[in-house]
Order: sequence, then structure tokens, then C-alpha cells
Amino acid sequence: MKTQRHLAMLALIGAASLCYGQHPKLASDLESRDSESLVNVIVQYKQPLQQRNVDAAVRSGGRHLRTLSLLNGAVYSVPGRALADLANDPDVAYISPDRPIKAASGPNITSDYKLQAVNADVAQQNGFDGTGIGVAIIDSGITDRPDLHANPRNPGNSASRVVHAENLMTGGKTDDDYGHGTHVAGIVGGNGSASFGYFAGVATNVSLIDLEVIDSNGNSTDSLVIAGIQRAIALKSQYNIRVINLSLGRPIFESYKVDPLCQAVEAAWKAGIVVVVAAGNDGRDNSANTDGYSTITVPGNDPYVITVGAMKTENTDPTSDDKIASYSSKGPTLLDHVVKPDLVAPGNLIISLLGHGSLGAANPQNIVDNTYLLLSGTSMATPMVSGSAALLLQQSPSLTRDQVKARLMKTADKSFPVSSVATDPVTGISYTSYYDIFTVGAGYLDIWAALNNTDTASGTALSPVASYNTKTGGVSISEIAGQNVIWGTNVIWGTNVIWGTSLLSGTNVIWGTNVIWGTSAPSSMNVIWGTNVIWGTSAPSNQGGTVAIYGEQ
Repeated sequence: MKTQRHLAMLALIGAASLCYGQHPKLASDLESRDSESLVNVIVQYKQPLQQRNVDAAVRSGGRHLRTLSLLNGAVYSVPGRALADLANDPDVAYISPDRPIKAASGPNITSDYKLQAVNADVAQQNGFDGTGIGVAIIDSGITDRPDLHANPRNPGNSASRVVHAENLMTGGKTDDDYGHGTHVAGIVGGNGSASFGYFAGVATNVSLIDLEVIDSNGNSTDSLVIAGIQRAIALKSQYNIRVINLSLGRPIFESYKVDPLCQAVEAAWKAGIVVVVAAGNDGRDNSANTDGYSTITVPGNDPYVITVGAMKTENTDPTSDDKIASYSSKGPTLLDHVVKPDLVAPGNLIISLLGHGSLGAANPQNIVDNTYLLLSGTSMATPMVSGSAALLLQQSPSLTRDQVKARLMKTADKSFPVSSVATDPVTGISYTSYYDIFTVGAGYLDIWAALNNTDTASGTALSPVASYNTKTGGVSISEIAGQNVIWGTNVIWGTNVIWGTSLLSGTNVIWGTNVIWGTSAPSSMNVIWGTNVIWGTSAPSNQGGTVAIYGEQ
């Protein structure tokens, strides 16, 4: 018998379904646009953009703003009345708004043990520093700091390792007017010269490519981020760009199969670049009665990319007491049910470089020695993995992006507690986290273990899909149809990987072709498995807004 809450959620999904797909080529959040109001849209075409496509959009009242060749697409400003004409064009594949995107971080203050937590300090002691590898930071820009120069012994006169800087918003000067990109760059590749190495990043001699797409308030749009990805691909050979870091995200509005930002990260992946993305900071969001499950943001919902959640180091060197940050977004992904995140890494209360921007000015209590800034979020966990990928590629340049993803996931530490409780220091609200595959993925990043792994399996490393059987109440994990996936049951996780001692179902939660959940799942899980909130076919109508910002003590 259905409960009142269950019926209410079914009604919500039903209402969303009514407005979703009224025109198969129009995103659901375009259907209700006022006919006279202008809206910026991304139009993906079935073939490369032609002048006749632009002319047709202009005749409909549109203005061509930007070409997105990566997607066979373009950005237009059009009145709402023109959307139907655009959608009826047989050359058009899909139309979506040029949606806003936020950087996925927030402030708080204490010390950090990020390098020790993932054994990056051991990797550095053994000579791994990312030399020769380019990492594209698609963010708010990078402020020049001595920590980002080549020679830590003579930082004032050494060359900057920011080998290319470009403002894709204005085409003008480059700097970091927000402060987020500099912080991210420091985690990827700061050498710690201003702190005697104490606040160094992961890959201390990596080359950084600064592609500025986030403004002074931490805002961006799909088209700007796509332009950044497009530019990184174009610069790949010149700067040996092997990694893209995307510490940003927005809510899911449609399947990753048509979402323009997801299509862009897939294009980068297929171009041979490892794409590392923040999971999002919505793990505390219970607005859909899922206790924060199914809150992964775009483009972290794409199965190709490495999606990263945030851990807390608890201000100690040993990792035995480390815990998941309760705000770290959890899977499976909305609509497509992709198993995410892929990994977790330190992301709470992380000290890295201070930029010139507004983040530091607004949070002076978080500034350390006028050089560093402390921030929290999956934005901070993501560059931990990007830097680690650079170390792997320095060691073995021939590794494919799928092999990098597979090694990082296989060697991740899988020793977790069953659950943990975090209390927000401001609100006093407590949040319970369970260490299941939708919370911690393949485990806690361990770069030294990855560097000592020699597996080179062939095939793709697409994150699998979770399926729920309404008759049996069971959940299974399977590869995406049509893909030659390298996972298997004994390549990445072994033949019987246990996720803790009683994760959701006792001791037999197995990742592979079959997941056995048992009968003793925490009561909160019944919301997920017992309703169509996650397993339905359309996004709840209340999806929207910006990524939530939290920082735990």
C-alpha cells in the first residue's frame, strides 16, 4: 500500500512528465518560456554547423552569439516564439538553454592533510611531480603566484608554469577575479614554495593551462564551459594537455545523452583527455525525500568522466578517522541512473593558493599568511584527482584515459566505516552518511597505490548503470549497452569486493555484474528503492538553482 509521501512524489514525477518532451527536440525547461522574452539557447545540429543553419535561426528572430563546433552547434539569443521553428528544423538535433553554472566550493578554516591522505607526499618523495604533463584548469582564472613557478628555490625569477592563459568571457586580460581557479590550480600543481612545501599541491611541476570561464561572482554558463573544453582540445598537442579539471556543476535537466555539457566532456574524453569533474555539494539536499541521493550534478553525471566526491581528513595525518563530507553529492544520477561518484578525495577545509578575487575578500578569516585560502567542497577534491592523473601520465605517458580511470578506481582504498554522522556547526543539524557505492564510489584516492599498479586493460571505463527490480526489490549494476567495458568482476574490484562490513545490506554488497543488497538496508534507502523519484523517466520539476555550498568542521 502506497504511503501519502509516496503518492505525493509520484504526483510530482507525473507533473514533471507532462511538461517534459512536449517537443522531443526541446529541453523541458524551455517549454514554458514567454513568447516575447529573449533566451540564450544551445542548438546542437545533426551535422557540422552550416551558414544556412545560422541564417535560418536569424530569420526566426535569433542572434548568433557563439559557434560550438565541438557539438556541431551554436549559441543563439532568440525570442521564445522562435523556439518551435528552431526545433522543427530537420537539421536540429536538440535545443537546451545556455544554463548557469556555479563553482562547487565554499569557505571554512582549519589545517589540512590532503597530500598525506592520498599518499601524494610519498609519490613526490619518489620523484613524481607531473613534469611534461599539461592540465587545463577551466575555471575562474589563475592569479600568478610563486607556488606556480618552475623553481621553488628561486620563485621570483623562475618561469611561470601557467603556460597559457585565456579569458573566454571577454577576450581581454586574464586573472582570477573570483579566487576559485587559483585555489584549484594550487591543489593540482602548487609547489608550496611560499610555505616551505607545507601547502603544496599534488603535481608540483605540472604545466597549467588557464581557461577562464567563471566570473567574479562564481557564475558561468554551459556555452562558456563548452568553449573552454573546445579550446583545451584545440591546444592539446601544443601543451600536451592530458587532463581537464572541471570543479563546477549544475542540476540535471535531461539525459547525459543529449545534455550539451555532457556531450562536450565526452568529446574531450574521446580526444584522449582525462576529464575530472566535481560530484557536486548537494549531499544534504532532501528536497526530493532521497536523503541526498541522486544529487550528482552535470557534467559529473556523464559515464565517461571521473566524478569526484569529497572526504574530510579530520585534521589528522592517519586516514583511519577520515570521513565522507556529508554535503558531497551522491548517486545514482538522476534519469540515467549512472553509478557515481567514481572516487572520493580530500575536499573539506583545504588550504591552497589565494587569488586576487572576491572569495578571499569576502572571507578574510580564511586567509593564511596572505598567500593561501581555505575552502571546502567537491571543487577541492576534484583537483586532487586531476593532479594524481598527471602523475600517472608522467610515469606512463602511453596510458589511455580509460586506463587512468581504471587504475585510480581499482587502487582506491576501500576501508570505510559503515556510517558516520556530521553536525553542521552553524545550524546544529546532524546528517548520517552511509558508505555505499553511491556515496564513495570505488573508494578513497591512493595515488601511490595507483603508481605501483601495472594493469593496462583494454576497452572503455564507462561508469556502470544501476537498475532496480520493482518485483524483487533487488538492485543490479550493469555496463552501458553496446560498450566494451573493462570492469568485469575481477579487473577493477576483484571477485568479491566488500564495501565496508555492513553497507546497506550486510557483508555482501558486491560490485560487478550483480549487486546483492540483502534485506537490512537503512530505512532511508527505502525512499530510493520504493519510489519513482530516482528511477522515473523525467527530472522533478523543482530541479534548478545553483550548487549548494557547505563547509563542515
